[in-house]
Amino acid sequence: MSLTLTIFSVNAETKVITETTVQEITVAEVVAKPTAVNVDESSFSCIREMTPVRHFYVDNLLGDIKSTLAAANAPEGAIYPAGSVVQLVPTEVMVKRESGTFPATGDWEFFELEVNEAGSKIAKRGFVDVVNRFDGNCFACHVPAREPWDFICESGHGCDTIPIDHKMTGALQRSDPRCGDAVPEDGDWMALFKLKSMVTIGLTKKWFEEKF
Repeated sequence: MSLTLTIFSVNAETKVITETTVQEITVAEVVAKPTAVNVDESSFSCIREMTPVRHFYVDNLLGDIKSTLAAANAPEGAIYPAGSVVQLVPTEVMVKRESGTFPATGDWEFFELEVNEAGSKIAKRGFVDVVNRFDGNCFACHVPAREPWDFICESGHGCDTIPIDHKMTGALQRSDPRCGDAVPEDGDWMALFKLKSMVTIGLTKKWFEEKF
């Protein structure tokens, strides 16, 4: 009788240990596994509905806008949290994917969008091979700002100067077709005309270079 009780006691203890261990492992796996940042066309809407930071806009697809804003406003630079969205103009955006997605880009994925009154369509997406309308590689443009700015280009962050100024980007933001009616400021239509001319000239130049 004593032997039977002893065996039962040992087995019961083993069962408790096993169940506790499994529970601890399960919790550890949940804690260690990063939350997936799922991105599709519904992830992008009116740029002016995002939070403005200086001359660009930010958001967070996981709802952690507080941490994204903290990184964007860090005077010495900071690593943006997963889910962060950074956008200068309606047709170009970068999204911080979950940790380890693509270390070379700091887990940033770049998107080229087509936008209209109906919403957004993803024309291109990727990590190192997305090219914008000015034939510039997005990743290559942002590499100089790798540290300490987490690939975010602003004045003084080391990135090459882009061929458009803040007046042009502001005009694009204020005329985002996904927002409904435009809210232009003085000079916006001229800025948009100049920008359209630059794009047309650039495309024409590229066409000639490819043909001849």
